[in-house]
Amino acid sequence: MNTPTYASASLYVGDLNPDINETQLFEIFKQIGPVASIRVCRDAVTRRSLGYAYVNYHALADAERALDLMNYKEIKGRPCRIMWSQRDPSLRRSGSGNIFIKNLDKSIDQKILFDTFASFGNILSCKISVDELGNSKGFGFVHYETQEAADEAVKQTNGKLLNGKKAFVGPFVPRKDRSGNDESPKWTNIYVKNLSKDVDDAKFLEMFSKFGQITSSVLQKDDTGGSKGFGFLNYEEHEQAKAAIDEMNGKEIDGSPIYVGRAQKKGERERELKDMFEKLKRERMSKFQGVNLYVKNLEESVDDAKLRQEFSNSGTITSAKVMRDEKGASKGFGFVCFATPDEATKAVTEMNGKMIGSKPIYVALAQRKEARRAQLEANHAQKVNGIRLQQQAQASGMTGSPIYATGAPVFYAQPVVGRQNFVYPGMPGPRFPTGGFPPRGPGGYQPMPGGYRVPGGAPRGGKGRNPGKMPGRPAQTVPGYPGIKYNPNVRNPQAAPAPEESDGERKQMLGETLYPLISNVLKGMNKEEELAGKITGMIIELDPAELVNIMDSEVLNKKITEALDVLAAHSTTDEKQ
Repeated sequence: MNTPTYASASLYVGDLNPDINETQLFEIFKQIGPVASIRVCRDAVTRRSLGYAYVNYHALADAERALDLMNYKEIKGRPCRIMWSQRDPSLRRSGSGNIFIKNLDKSIDQKILFDTFASFGNILSCKISVDELGNSKGFGFVHYETQEAADEAVKQTNGKLLNGKKAFVGPFVPRKDRSGNDESPKWTNIYVKNLSKDVDDAKFLEMFSKFGQITSSVLQKDDTGGSKGFGFLNYEEHEQAKAAIDEMNGKEIDGSPIYVGRAQKKGERERELKDMFEKLKRERMSKFQGVNLYVKNLEESVDDAKLRQEFSNSGTITSAKVMRDEKGASKGFGFVCFATPDEATKAVTEMNGKMIGSKPIYVALAQRKEARRAQLEANHAQKVNGIRLQQQAQASGMTGSPIYATGAPVFYAQPVVGRQNFVYPGMPGPRFPTGGFPPRGPGGYQPMPGGYRVPGGAPRGGKGRNPGKMPGRPAQTVPGYPGIKYNPNVRNPQAAPAPEESDGERKQMLGETLYPLISNVLKGMNKEEELAGKITGMIIELDPAELVNIMDSEVLNKKITEALDVLAAHSTTDEKQ
């Protein structure tokens, strides 16, 4: 057998135990060769394994060797199924090269099936269907790389003995194209129920023999030999079976109407019921789309009548129900359905947040389960993406504040009630001869040229504002505070922000994160909280290399203490002058 040529060294590994994780798979597959990556596919919400994974090797030769040596090997009690990772879903869905094998002996497993059919061409996938206990259901599938190989396999093996049983081998037919509905001319079996206990085998056969030649007849019996009231008949031709159904279904026999219909396998019946249920569900959801409201935070005393009464002013209510547990106690939520979408919209606007009893209720349009699931998945993906970006930033040496990770969450200072917006001193712009501190005006603080505004500090609209266009000055070291250097022209390339962020934007984000933290520290030290703006401006002008750990509480407290010492010394100097 020639191994198919693939450009990618990526393998699909299926039929895995759900407890298997990436580390365990890595230990197994690294024995073949260097592994580039492994990913176990999981449910987006529960994060439980879906039973398959992708193993990516650095070298194509290693992937080919893993496919040859590891396919159908047991991993944690289950034989894994390995195939080349097929990125193009059209090949999998087309059915080209796919064959179906049934009437297999239960002793034939996937490896035996693979070895049996491998002589006809390159196999992409080989699978035997199993039940919940892992036992063969007696049928399976083989997917060849080419349709020619599949045709040759059907020609050579159909009707041949496999482990003593005559196997059927034919082209795979998608379920949607298979015969099995009432319009198909192929079925000949019928099912009869609601029969009187007096109907025996002879009478059962006599009742239906007038429609044509019956090849088999079975009336189901209980342990005592009495009729269970149902049975099966098989006619020689489809038309005969259909005529029996048309005439006998609903006919009264011994005073009771009987049911006669096409006999179906359990799987067919389940699929039909499932399709019917899904159809009814879609119709129901379509009917109530935009008119059904979800109401929660209800008091226990609120019943259906009370709920209807509270919403009655918004429009015509078709139903109102409070959901209850098995003991009849309210679950605290319910549903109200209106006649029109406009009435439902009006109810959401008027009733959301309204007090019913001692609780404000929450009202919104009811969502389908799929929509809620999609929303949860989106929220989870957003959270995971933020964590991943932060980890990437930390791995590149930019530890500390999450603001260094592009796309990570940024936390903004909340406005303080009763205060106006102020500006941080020390931002890019003209420097002050007093070591980076602004001249003091009325109230102790003056709006800074080139600064940006935050809660706390001087009044809005400072005079002489310059949007950072003046050239920067050489770095200055404040006497008594050698750790703070003011030089916006110098950056540490290792601590530089992402290319799309300017130095000013990065500092603004850092300032907005630091300000509430510094304010809280000053409050705990019984210091004037108004100093938070000035200290924030001093800290964000530090060398970027010193800022990487600034979010650490010990480092931040140390810098705040140093800044307070500098401000105290500066205040003493001003008084002497």
